[in-house]
Amino acid sequence: MSTVATHPSYDELCANFDWAIAERELGVTRSGRINIGWHCSDRICELGLASKPALIWENFSGTGRTYTFDDLRALSNTIAVYLADLGLQPGERICLFMDRVPDLYIGFLGILKMGGIAQPLFSAFGGDSLWTRLADARTSAILTQRKHVGKVRKIREKLPELRHIVVVDAGEAPLQEREVAMALDELPRVERLDVYPSTSETPSVLHYTSGTTGQPKGAQHVHYSIVSQYLTAKWVLDLQPDDIYWCNADPGWVTGTSYGIIGPWANGTTQVVLDSGFSTERWYAFIDKHRVTVWYSAPTAIRLLMRDGTKVARKYALTSLRHLCSVGEPLNAEAVIWSQEAFGLPFHDTFWQTETGCIVVTNFPGMPIKPGSMGKPFPGITATVLNPKTNEPYDRPGPVGLIALRPGWPSMIRSYWNNPTGYASKFKNGWYLCGDRASIDPDGYFWFVGRDDDVINTGGHLVGPFEIESALLEHPAVAESAAVAKPDPVNMEVVKAFVTLKPGFEGGPDLELEIMNFVRNKLSPLAMPQEIEFVPSLPKTRSGKIVRRILRAKEWGEPVGDTSTLMDE
Repeated sequence: MSTVATHPSYDELCANFDWAIAERELGVTRSGRINIGWHCSDRICELGLASKPALIWENFSGTGRTYTFDDLRALSNTIAVYLADLGLQPGERICLFMDRVPDLYIGFLGILKMGGIAQPLFSAFGGDSLWTRLADARTSAILTQRKHVGKVRKIREKLPELRHIVVVDAGEAPLQEREVAMALDELPRVERLDVYPSTSETPSVLHYTSGTTGQPKGAQHVHYSIVSQYLTAKWVLDLQPDDIYWCNADPGWVTGTSYGIIGPWANGTTQVVLDSGFSTERWYAFIDKHRVTVWYSAPTAIRLLMRDGTKVARKYALTSLRHLCSVGEPLNAEAVIWSQEAFGLPFHDTFWQTETGCIVVTNFPGMPIKPGSMGKPFPGITATVLNPKTNEPYDRPGPVGLIALRPGWPSMIRSYWNNPTGYASKFKNGWYLCGDRASIDPDGYFWFVGRDDDVINTGGHLVGPFEIESALLEHPAVAESAAVAKPDPVNMEVVKAFVTLKPGFEGGPDLELEIMNFVRNKLSPLAMPQEIEFVPSLPKTRSGKIVRRILRAKEWGEPVGDTSTLMDE
């Protein structure tokens, strides 16, 4: 078991805090060179940890492979050279569209080492979701697998700037237009590389996030983000030198890069990856097999574990675990209490989002946990709740307001790709608005209330209603549509769609299933409505705008509110 750390008090850390703490430990300055790829591999080797395991990977069948930090260093060099030899230039967007295979993790570092902008995308995305994000980013290359290349082939003619489709496991499979094979194990291993001289503000990672209206927005991160990600991983996830760390998140989401790649490897931490779907017993066996000490999971997964009960947990020793954290959606009090019963440890909730790049509010190690609370702001983060009418902080604890952060922490995104207006709209009165509502109690703990917009948080992943509604409208039977969140005991929220039909179509179970699968194939399983209600009309304002809040309020049993502006039906 990993050594249990003794922690300074939260108040002590806040009183003496400066981001320069992380800069000194990483050996960087705001004005000097910073390359995340180098700092997560070469730097760790220079610290004498070249032979330490960095990645212990296992797939659904139990086949595994271990990579040391020296392997990370050389293999990421190899990928960097390969991509540069294709003619890819610094600043070009290079997409990672793979399952959780080693090439994804190593490729991420390699892209950054050659100066590219890494664009990780969830491998379950359908063709439309993939095309939207590649077209917006004007992506130059995509690294993918045989099992996913078919999706790319269907949209490549609509992507003239996509010059290279790199298939990492092509084998003997025939390649098509613009496709090349990259078998990492067969390439000459590159031991020495002049890493691209990126600086603090050089773009690094482009993560797409869903919004209420319009297409998904590309959140642009920079190399300086490592300062926040390194220190929050060390202090909040409590990573120690001999830890074995497991982050459940896919790198297609920001958690999977900030804390599934950058945070742990910048700390020289060994991490394990399971490329497999959810299974309670499989997960427990994995923890036992690899003696996982620190586990970063999601409330949806925790609720699934709860559903199977503590008896299953007790079939496994799980004695290696010493610190548990949760991310992606509010962690309900019952889950904290249950984890204490099942594992002898509580889950510590952490709050942050794609735009923040790092944990901003959290239940700190050593700090008393109030089950159901988000915790307190990370040292160096100034957080409050604003009065929605004035955009000023409340002068007392208690009222529900907009969660807001004072801009300036290292991992805050610098822009939305090609969308300065959308980025500017996130700031009011000198505060960054997170899009969520909360209250603060007299002890300074934050308590989540809900989203301040129509974005749907399903299983910890944000799904924008616009994309869903656009896909629904492409079905030949659908005249109008509205997508809202519906409460769900496991996923917190799922997508429910309200649909009006074109003349000649009649609603029923068969059409409902057909439309569900239509959306699933175009977008992703997460975006697929779990229920479709066929209605004669949708609530609209007199200007014709669909009012989702009325539909959502009915699903949640909440007051509908003012309807004076609605169109008379």
